[in-house]
Amino acid sequence: MLTILGFAMIATFLVLIMMKKMSPIAALVLIPALFCVFVGEGAHLGDYVVEGVGKLAPTAAMLMFAIVYFGLMIDVGLFDPIVRGILRFCKADPLRVVVGTAVLAAIVSLDGDGSTTFMITVAAMYPLYKRLKMSLVVMTGVAATANGVMNTLPWGGPTARAAAALKLDAADIFVPMIPALAVGLLFVFVLVYVLGRRERKRLGVLTLDEALETESETVCETALVTAGGGSEEHKAATGSAGDAPGAPEEEGFKGLDPDRATLRPKLYWFNAGLTLALLTAMIMEWLPIPVLFLLGAALALTVNFPKVADQKARLAAHADNVLNVTGMVFAAAVFTGVLTGTGMVEHMADWLVGAVPEGMGPHMALVTGVLSLPLTYFMSNDGFYFGVLPVLAEAGAAHGVSSLEIARASLVGQALHMSSPLVPAVYVLVGMAKVEFGDHTRFTVKWAALTSLVVLGAGILFGII
Repeated sequence: MLTILGFAMIATFLVLIMMKKMSPIAALVLIPALFCVFVGEGAHLGDYVVEGVGKLAPTAAMLMFAIVYFGLMIDVGLFDPIVRGILRFCKADPLRVVVGTAVLAAIVSLDGDGSTTFMITVAAMYPLYKRLKMSLVVMTGVAATANGVMNTLPWGGPTARAAAALKLDAADIFVPMIPALAVGLLFVFVLVYVLGRRERKRLGVLTLDEALETESETVCETALVTAGGGSEEHKAATGSAGDAPGAPEEEGFKGLDPDRATLRPKLYWFNAGLTLALLTAMIMEWLPIPVLFLLGAALALTVNFPKVADQKARLAAHADNVLNVTGMVFAAAVFTGVLTGTGMVEHMADWLVGAVPEGMGPHMALVTGVLSLPLTYFMSNDGFYFGVLPVLAEAGAAHGVSSLEIARASLVGQALHMSSPLVPAVYVLVGMAKVEFGDHTRFTVKWAALTSLVVLGAGILFGII
């Protein structure tokens, strides 16, 4: 019964948010609360929620101060040269812009933190997408999928968890997987090329001068070259997926406004050095990430805006993003708390593992790879790697399949995992990009799942899995 209710709860949540019948925050809170009562555990709902919130509180704190920090860096102009450089490189061509998004997301993903990757990528690319009237779900989908492949780096989380759960060396898991992951990343760029060509066909191409010379929405609309055009009906159909309701068009142009009052050109190298030091400290794990961003945000705010009134204004300017993202995280804590506390996750995992036919025993690595897609989407990485993976490894060992093969196969679902509603970083991505989570899910899940299957196929082909 818990298995059925668990799958029903997840399905209800996904259907309601994709049909836009409920907001993600409301769905994350009300649906698990209702199912907790169905299970007969309503009396323990408070305990489950408090436990879930406690586990995600450090993540929420990190996101809160990280959003403030990177918001300040956007305000003071740290990313303006990057945006202008990408614009010149891309020549205002939507195809090149989409490719540039994937390249930027993949490079920044080397820091091993999805939230930071999304904040930097959106900060740099959002004004460009808005200026060229491109679909924002293309940006979020490309960034999430590219980051998902790169998330398998040993310091990114999943590989380290797999190594710890099965008592293996992380390098022994990751290094042999590099060819398969490289094929997955190559597939992402093939996908990006296709999506970019679609955007180019829909929008045409701006000249570089037209793209740079004006901040006005009207001029941007008239400057479009209609090579390939795109009907108004098509724009209306795609616009709802790209632009969240209520997002003013002018917001897309603030990032490159050379006259905005918050620019601090004399402090550019200080801000660049501070950001580099912050990312270095994060990679080297000198301090917990929430502490690093708390210190970084406080220092950036004090140095760039010495007047208290200006500091309050900057904090107020980013309050919407902070509230939206941290609210999502705490709401997700209700969802994960109920899933875990009631035992739904455990029963769902046991059912899936038990559903594996006996004859598939010698192919447990393949089974693990396939199961990693739905399980890492519907579960946290901790739940999958510490709860399910040891069971799969034990089943594989009974049929002569090594734990290393099982561990490598467990990584293939990460491209899909990064768009899971249980991943806090995805709310940073859609929140900063002003994209509805349901729109992002509808667009991204199919491509991310296909990318994961490509990685799995390449691993089998190369004899890695």
